Formats: sequence, C-alpha cells, structure tokens
Amino acid sequence: MSSQPDHALMSTHGGEEAAAGQPQQVPVNMYEAEQAIVLVAPLPGVMADDISVVVEGTTVTIAADLRTKAVKDYLLHEWHYGPYERSIDLPDGFGGTAEATFANGQLALRIERGDGGSRRSVEISGKP
Repeated sequence: MSSQPDHALMSTHGGEEAAAGQPQQVPVNMYEAEQAIVLVAPLPGVMADDISVVVEGTTVTIAADLRTKAVKDYLLHEWHYGPYERSIDLPDGFGGTAEATFANGQLALRIERGDGGSRRSVEISGKP
C-alpha cells in the first residue's frame, strides 16, 4: 500500500492545499430561515477556541486551525491537518446581528436580516 495521498480525492476536499500549508476550503450548507440566513460548516478535529468568524458587510469569513499534526507512517493518507478558511458572500439584505454555536464538530452561524456593517467578530457559544 502507498502512503501517498489520493490526489483525485484530495483535489475535491482541500487536501492538496493543506499539504502545501494553505487553508483548506470549508464546505458550507446555507439556507434561509425566519428572518435570517443559517450557515452550517463541519470542522472536524477543531477545538472551539481555534475558530474565528468575522462578518464584514455582507461577507462572512470562517477560519479555524487544528492544534496538532499527527505525523505517522500512513498506509492511506486522505485527510490533512491544517487550517480551514472560507469566505461567503451573503444574499442581499442579510448582514445584521450574527450568532454562532459550535458543537459536535459543526459550526452553526445565524445572520439576521439587516444592512452589512463594519467588520465585526462573532462570539462562538459552546466554547469552554
């Protein structure tokens, strides 16, 4: 068995970026709820204290780091340790108050209707 990563799989999941030390793109599901947009992003292996969420205007940026790298002699290596990052443009009319929770490896972010304002960090509940 090869310890080399599966490049076809990695190219669809951000592994090549992580291997090169660049942030992996966080996959996001986004839907409209009552008077808000909700984003849900899986962040496996991340501690709540290592996540930052910033809203600037109608753009939200999610960033997270993994604390340790597991250096091993892998038989199969498809998942990389490294930072995650994603910026998402929100639909028009959503840029108001934001709240975030992190539990079970998933970040949930709720952004209410409103005009996008200045740059602001969103506190994440669920942190110790």
